Amino acid sequence: VQLQASGGGLVQAGGSLRLSCVSSLSQFSTHIMEWSRQAPGKPREVVAIIGIGGSTRYHDSVKGRFTISRDDAKNTVYLQMSGLKSEDTAVYYCSRILPLPELSGQGTQVTVSS
Repeated sequence: VQLQASGGGLVQAGGSLRLSCVSSLSQFSTHIMEWSRQAPGKPREVVAIIGIGGSTRYHDSVKGRFTISRDDAKNTVYLQMSGLKSEDTAVYYCSRILPLPELSGQGTQVTVSS
């Protein structure tokens, strides 16, 4: 497994979770990484992106609530989620988006109960 995501679970609305994604790919520090999610019956959407050096971008729906970060020494990218809402319920995926080819790991389920 090249990208191993973990940390999902069941949480009440307003709660927090931290997702982790450990990469076994070489030269992780040169990779642009992404968290995306897919809710049942909906297309996958990009939640957050982190570039080389830590620059970040977020989907409007999670700005101010989610934080993406990376630890290049641990080959790991994180997604800290707070203020969770029922609409955040989805399978969350981490991916390397650059360099190509794009690679995705298995997802981790996040369920927010209202």
